[in-house]
Amino acid sequence: MPLQLEQTPAVGHDTLVGLMAAGEMPPRRVEREPSASEPKRGRRVTSLSIVVPARNEALNLPGLLAEIDEALARANLAFHEVLVIDDGSTDETSRIAEAGGARAVSHAHSLGNGAAVKRGIREARGDWILLLDGDGQHPPSELAAMLELAGRHDMVVASRGGRGGSAHRNIANRIYSRFASYVSDHHIPDLTSGFRLVRADVAKDLVWLLPNTFSYPTTITMSMLRGGWSVAFHPFVVRERRGRSHIRLFADGSRFFLIILRIATMFAPLRVFLPVSGLFAVLGLGWYAYTFVVDQRFTNMAVMLFGQATLLFALGLIAEQIAALRFQNLSRDSR
Repeated sequence: MPLQLEQTPAVGHDTLVGLMAAGEMPPRRVEREPSASEPKRGRRVTSLSIVVPARNEALNLPGLLAEIDEALARANLAFHEVLVIDDGSTDETSRIAEAGGARAVSHAHSLGNGAAVKRGIREARGDWILLLDGDGQHPPSELAAMLELAGRHDMVVASRGGRGGSAHRNIANRIYSRFASYVSDHHIPDLTSGFRLVRADVAKDLVWLLPNTFSYPTTITMSMLRGGWSVAFHPFVVRERRGRSHIRLFADGSRFFLIILRIATMFAPLRVFLPVSGLFAVLGLGWYAYTFVVDQRFTNMAVMLFGQATLLFALGLIAEQIAALRFQNLSRDSR
């Protein structure tokens, strides 16, 4: 970081010559060290909102808020705030949040984890938003490394790398991540992590896309990758949670898959339509070859398969053009 210099009056040419003749020189400018309380200049993240969606997390919240305070003290930001979005808790979540110095925003009844995150994004006043779960699995100590990466990227996702959960959840996450990597044409080591640091202006632009369920990380990750924003993945070790998880394997798992398809057809339709169109074309060609060898004729089934392949390809091209128009309203230049 360049040091700040104290300004001295300008020295004219004639004055300088006179001083040199007398054996004197103009006073040197004195370098001033930056104050310890002064945020570092050149740092990209100076204003941060931490959004913690929580539902019945009275057991985990006190320790988590204390860790967040420690991480923020080390970060030395010009502005920071902590928002706990209480998604219809039946315990003391809101009271504990306020006692811990956070701003509590409560839902009258549970609207879903994604809805709590959306509320937090809308309420956030910082230029950047850190999302982390209220169950204590996401260590706030990773903030420093994520802030460093945010200097070069628009979103930093803390990646578990397919580890840290139960065996069936880890397998499911790997499958989702590979499918999403194909759709987005970008390697995604962890698609479903809710621990991430993102530019607030981008998050607010995309908030209307986010579902009200646990699949919001899938949506925001794929939307930003397909939208051309820079996304980095920072590996971390997830911690064991205390209490019961609110994720339902089959219900939320099938929803993740549908969300990927929805985002794919919204932002990268040819990645879906083109393979399906090619499949129908190959089936039509195979059926035509078979009937030509056996009956020496071109059947209606072959015509239907070729027609279906052509129709799907045309729909994919039209959807691709619509997706390009959509980004005119979403895309922003990076800061």
